[in-house]
Order: sequence, then C-alpha cells, then structure tokens
Amino acid sequence: MIYFDNAATSFPKPETVYQAMENFMKNIGGNPGRSGHRLSIEAARIIYETRESLAKLFNVKDSSRIVFTSNATEALNLGIKGLPRSCTQGRGLLNPSDEVITSAFEHNSVMRPLRTLEKEIKIKIEAIPPGDSEIIDLKKLESRITKRTKLIICIHASNVTGDLMPIEKIGKIARKHNVIFMVDAAQTAGTYPINLQELNIDLLAFTGHKALFGPQGTGGLYISEGIELKPLKQGGTGSNSEFEEQPDFLPDKYESGTPNTVGIAGLGAGVKFILQEGVDKIKLRKRNLTEYLLAKLNTIKGIRIYGHLIGDLSPLRRPADEAWPKRHGTNNPDKRTSIVSFNIRNLPPSEVSQILSEKYEIMTRPGLHCSPAAHKTLGTFPDGTVRISLSYLNTEAEIDYLIDALKKIPLNC
Repeated sequence: MIYFDNAATSFPKPETVYQAMENFMKNIGGNPGRSGHRLSIEAARIIYETRESLAKLFNVKDSSRIVFTSNATEALNLGIKGLPRSCTQGRGLLNPSDEVITSAFEHNSVMRPLRTLEKEIKIKIEAIPPGDSEIIDLKKLESRITKRTKLIICIHASNVTGDLMPIEKIGKIARKHNVIFMVDAAQTAGTYPINLQELNIDLLAFTGHKALFGPQGTGGLYISEGIELKPLKQGGTGSNSEFEEQPDFLPDKYESGTPNTVGIAGLGAGVKFILQEGVDKIKLRKRNLTEYLLAKLNTIKGIRIYGHLIGDLSPLRRPADEAWPKRHGTNNPDKRTSIVSFNIRNLPPSEVSQILSEKYEIMTRPGLHCSPAAHKTLGTFPDGTVRISLSYLNTEAEIDYLIDALKKIPLNC
C-alpha cells in the first residue's frame, strides 16, 4: 500500500510517536493537573513538554500562549468566534457591519465559522482573488481595508493546490493598519518554517495529525499578547478549583475539561522528531519529492495539474480535448508545498482515485477537499480534482509506482 493522502492525515508516523502513546496508555494514564500523585504529575509533564516543544518549533517565547485544541478546526473557531470581544489596543472587537478579509482559497474550517458570524451578527466578508504573482492580490487586499476591517484571516498553504500564501507580506499590511491577522497553518506546521517572532501573526491555528506527525484529535492555537478571546467553553481546569469562575490566565482559560493526554504525548513525540530532523531538512526533502512528482506527471498525456498560473488568473474552463494542456499551475518550489492536484481528461476525479485505490493500492483523495471556494476559483467545481499529498517519509520509488499506474489508466476519449 502506498499512502499519498498526507494533507488529510499523515501516515505512517515516526515510530517514536506510537511508542510515546503506548507508553502513556500502559504506564502513565493519569489525569494531568487533577491530582498530586506521581502518575498525574507525569501526565502534566508530558503536556508541558509538548507545549514547550511547539514553542521552540514556532519560536514562541511564552509557551503558555499555545493553547491545545482537538484540531485546527476548533482552533480556528476559537480564534474567529472568540473575537466578538474587545482586545487591548482597540483591536478585534467584532460588531455588526464589521469587516473580515480572507482569500479565495479558504478551507471550510475558515469559511463556515465566518458565514455563521455573517448570519448571526451581520459581519461583512470579502474574499480576495489571486494577483499577478501571488495566490492573493496584495494590492487589492490592502485597498479593501477600511476602519471597519477587524480581521484578516487566510490559509498558509492551499490544501487543494499547495500554493503558499505570502503571509509575511500580509502580516506587514495587517500590522500597518492595526488589523488582527490570523493564519490557518494546518498544511504547513511542521513542514515549513514558521517563526512567530518575525511574522506579524496574532493568531496561528495548527493541527497535530498532519505534518506534525501527531494523532488525530490534537491541535492548537497560538494567541499573541494583547489578544483577548472569549472561550468557547468553561469547566474544570485543575487550577483555581476553589472558584466557580473560569480562570483568566493562559492556557487554562481556554483548556477546560480533561485533555487528550495520550494524543498530546504522540504529538509531543512527533514535534520532537521534527526538531531533531530539522524543519529545513524536511522542507527540502518534500520540495525535492514534489519537483520529482511534477516532472513525472508532466510526461503523461491528458493530465492537467492545477495551481496558481502567473498571467492567467481567470476561472478556468475545461477546454476541448485537442486543447487540453499538459500542465496548469506552477512548478516554482518556492511558492508551493508538497500538495499536487490534477485531473485526467474526461475522467471524473472520483473514478481515477477509485482505480488507484482498488487496483493499485495507492491512496489519494478526490473531490472538493472541504474547499469549495478554492475549486470555484480554479474552475474545478463541482467535481474537484485528484489530490496527491506527500510526506517526508514518502519515496521516489512510490512516486514511480504512481506514475506507472496513471499511465495504465486509459483516457476516456
């Protein structure tokens, strides 16, 4: 079996991840912060060390500003829905008619919370289309900022095409206009350098089960100083138990209930693996694999690769068979991550993915990838694409096997 669905969940994990989770379940198992016995203290230590490892990975000085969640979706909901509350320096109070700016490539984990607030408190949402040289038009983005703009939120890398968002440039624009900037790093945390001391990011949502090599059910939100969010839930934290009011300090303020400690143990092992290998080494390896894949795909007749094409940013239309190009997108490795979406002429992506799975034991993901906005921008809605997403642990030999399989799929002309 060959697994190319790492943008959904990475698999397999480093062996140390399985070992850490097994060790917790067999030898620890205590409830962190809820007692003073040895096993409870050991469980709390695991959570603390994982938080510290994430702080090191993202270059965060105060690890308590990293709040654990069950996934990136919960982190995004906390960041988006927690903003209808005043922040210091007059930033972040979302009221009716306030404006939120986002991109045309967002995942539903961003768009659905925004649409909910649009319905509930009548915020205004504007999705900025691609520009001439970026996945988002930076000039148009800045021109759309008004006194009512309170939040800019965008994905760091498209989960459909792998195209990278210019978050450093967006962060400077947001800071210039005193607008909160939130980034969805679900596809980049662990595989692309994110230095929060250098980037003007106020809120960073990440998941544990993708490139961080953790298990499902883990994730987190970085909350910068000066940002005050309304918690999504209240309850037991193991701290200030004598009071019935929610603690007002981080991370307890946002971490009510017994945490997924076994999952956090696995996440901690995954992050330690990344720190040991080095993000730059991981990035280079995945870049080389992606370049190798793209070069091989471009040799196959009838395959179309999707992504940001400089100079042609209008919604794409399926051309006549004779006009079907080999490639639509960019091979620029500096502008994309290890995600590649493609279609085979006249074959539905679901059929291609099914053939790859059932006949060749190759796991890919077809369809809309929970990102209808991205597919509408690309012109691939409603059928979507076939997505290949590579891991640091994939190999060139696996890519060769995929290419051989694709060459055997007949064009349904």
